[in-house]
Amino acid sequence: MNETLYQRLGGAERISSIVEESIDRHTVNPLLAPRFRGKDLPQLKKLGTQFFCAGIGGPQAYEGRDLRAAHAGLNVSEQEFIATVDDIVDALASHGVAQAETNEVVAILYSLKGDVLRL
Repeated sequence: MNETLYQRLGGAERISSIVEESIDRHTVNPLLAPRFRGKDLPQLKKLGTQFFCAGIGGPQAYEGRDLRAAHAGLNVSEQEFIATVDDIVDALASHGVAQAETNEVVAILYSLKGDVLRL
């Protein structure tokens, strides 16, 4: 297992598809949808892809704000965080991502939890 998670997930194009599907799922998730109304979804998908790729071994540079700054004042609840993770796991599954890689992604997401939840 010498490949990065980025490589094992299939690189930028596949990761972009996963991120796009995740955000599409967020927009119809009853718990999350209100947060996405009126947002620039193409920009969120672009930054989400950059963030994900850069964080798992890809060559992309992330152009957005850090997670703490991006989520400051949003008062994201534990339930919203879990719903977000669930949507991402579902998107990974729909793209045929193996359980080992899915588990790695979930571990990464939970490692970022403190930067996302309300303080």
